[in-house]
Amino acid sequence: MDGNGRWARARGKPVMAGHRAGAEAVKRCVKAAILSGVRYLTLYAFSSENWQRTTEEVSDLTSLLRFYLRHKVAELHEQNVRLEFIGDLSRFDAGLRAEIDRARNLTARNGRLTLILALSYGARHDMLAAAQRLALASVRGEIDPASLTEQDFRDHLQTSSFPDPDLIVRTSGERRLSNFLLWESAYAELSFLDVMWPDFDETHFAALLTDFAGRERRFGRRLQPDPAL
Repeated sequence: MDGNGRWARARGKPVMAGHRAGAEAVKRCVKAAILSGVRYLTLYAFSSENWQRTTEEVSDLTSLLRFYLRHKVAELHEQNVRLEFIGDLSRFDAGLRAEIDRARNLTARNGRLTLILALSYGARHDMLAAAQRLALASVRGEIDPASLTEQDFRDHLQTSSFPDPDLIVRTSGERRLSNFLLWESAYAELSFLDVMWPDFDETHFAALLTDFAGRERRFGRRLQPDPAL
């Protein structure tokens, strides 16, 4: 969800105004996902690299996250949305981690949409942690490295209980994955929009689904002609 800062600067506003507008775009995106029947939606809200931003901006971002977790999760719960989280949550303070746990527990039984927030998340870190866990299990004699499969590795990622993404969307004209779901996105379709995230709305969401529906997904296979044609 890129472009909050540029959106704000283009309007002569502080960066925090862009983040607040971006939070409103999140609400629109979630609503569109629900209405479209999408079952899983992952939002890259705060990357592991975002900790390198100024102390003021990091504080503003975490304060905004705290506000929405404290005051807006009830709305998601009423909409039958389950809230999940991936990332190194240990880097957040105890109060914010408590809000995360409360949100997850409150919505745990909801089934209309699973909304996954990637917070302090980096795909390389997640894959490294998975490799370390597998290496320790091997040292303890619990697994045979020669028999490891891709599924074994996947089972040790934080996303192991979620399906791989079908479509990855990046806004604001950026055209790279930037350490997001690198393992899981092996066969995902990619869409890059020039729209700044605060301007993203239901119309953009619908257009993305229409474009996705028209794509031919082969997963590395050569499609055979339909004998009926």
